[in-house]
Amino acid sequence: MAYSCSLFHSSLASKSNFPLLHHRNHPKFNRPAPIVISCSSSSTFDPSSTTSSSNNNTPSPQKNRRLADENIRDEARRHRSTAKNTLSAKYVPFNAGPDCTESYSLDEIVYRSRSGGLLDVQHDMEALKKFDGAYWRELFDSRVGKTTWPYGSGVWSKKEWVLPEIDPDDIVSAFEGNSNLFWAERFGKQFLGMNDLWVKHCGISHTGSFKDLGMTVLVSQVNRLRKLKRPVVGVGCASTGDTSAALSAYCAAAGIPSIVFLPANKISIAQLVQPIANGAFVLSIDTDFDGCMKLIREVTAELPIYLANSLNSLRLEGQKTAAIEILQQFDWEVPDWVIVPGGNLGNIYAFYKGFKMCQELGLVDRIPRLVCAQAANANPLYLYFKSEWNEFKAVKANTTFASAIQIGDPVSIDRAVYALKNSNGIVEEATEEELMDAMAQADSTGMFICPHTGVALTALMKLRKSGVIGAGDRTVVVSTAHGLKFTQSKVDYHSKEIPDMACQFANPPMQVRADFGSVMDVLMKYLGDKSPKH
Repeated sequence: MAYSCSLFHSSLASKSNFPLLHHRNHPKFNRPAPIVISCSSSSTFDPSSTTSSSNNNTPSPQKNRRLADENIRDEARRHRSTAKNTLSAKYVPFNAGPDCTESYSLDEIVYRSRSGGLLDVQHDMEALKKFDGAYWRELFDSRVGKTTWPYGSGVWSKKEWVLPEIDPDDIVSAFEGNSNLFWAERFGKQFLGMNDLWVKHCGISHTGSFKDLGMTVLVSQVNRLRKLKRPVVGVGCASTGDTSAALSAYCAAAGIPSIVFLPANKISIAQLVQPIANGAFVLSIDTDFDGCMKLIREVTAELPIYLANSLNSLRLEGQKTAAIEILQQFDWEVPDWVIVPGGNLGNIYAFYKGFKMCQELGLVDRIPRLVCAQAANANPLYLYFKSEWNEFKAVKANTTFASAIQIGDPVSIDRAVYALKNSNGIVEEATEEELMDAMAQADSTGMFICPHTGVALTALMKLRKSGVIGAGDRTVVVSTAHGLKFTQSKVDYHSKEIPDMACQFANPPMQVRADFGSVMDVLMKYLGDKSPKH
């Protein structure tokens, strides 16, 4: 039986013209399709081929239908439907009222509204609502784990909700997303008294951070703009490390020049080497992130360099898919809490947007409460929250081990406040000692997290201690980067070489003489300390 995981086959869908998920005569699917997308194009369903040529009625093996000279792009192109796309998206001023008529095509190079405010990508929700939540759930679920272009990506498996009008040939993807949702069983039980704690490891990604989710969208659109002969020579960003790594990798894959502004001596070597290795033009500038951000905005206003920072709302379209992915991984059950580290603050809004779209389109009936966790050394959102949203003041960000969120004047402050207010959200902070201790505690239970995740875990500990988060609340902590990017901070912690920090959970190596007796003495003491106490 040669089944196909293609979502459309003309001979079967002729009556309904609907992407095929179940039998064509199922009443759920007898509606016009918004867009015809193939989930897998390696084979097609042949109703006449339901048994093998033998008489034992056993299914025949799945055959690879890709032609010898085809790659996966070619194969997807060959199977692409000619049905008209009815979905669309555009730029609009962020949080604009219903009477606002200002909008821009996604093919325009524009970063702010006429009034100077932020932009947002607005989808045609009425077109999307023609299909119920069950359809979208099954469509997205059907694409997980596939290698079909471009739906093997956790981002592009939601293409209709991301960039519905982009040609798959223009997409630049490393099949990012689909990251592990880790049940933090021991950490939750030992340190928090929780049995339903999860860590969304967004750092298990192509360049080691969640930034890949947004950068695949942005660079794909730039790739499209260049093919449309728009005035784009390269793509630039200011970065504290992770954004530059993602930008340089995706631009390198597409053959697009990338330009990176980095604050000198303020990011880890592991973060610095990534854009260098990927061929980016790296400028190390004697300022902090906010200074780099000011410069890149001025430069992109004068030169044909496309701005890749989260001021650009395209990236948030990719990042919001992590929220949808969390719901998928819980079989479309909504967690009680989601905790996100926050620096430039685009990500907390992206998670809100992903959850909210799922609610509005009927995939779920509610959204989780959101928590934004900031380092105390760079905490303008926390101070704003503690003032009961009375007055926002940018701060001078001090050095923090959570270097990617060392931002005192976040671009997406308005987006973050909107997300928190509309999700009954909370903001917490973590001191340097708190975040490093939390990182060490998490690592001691089998994780290997970044300092930013330590910030989020500290927020969880505080909210758990105060009773805001209950023992039985299903809670997701978003881990934004891979711990291997921050090994020096871990070395310093476990070596107890951080000034004015106790490093109470340090685990330095034991120095022992090279003789049997000394080794036995040390091991006997260690094993005695670890023996179960009855």
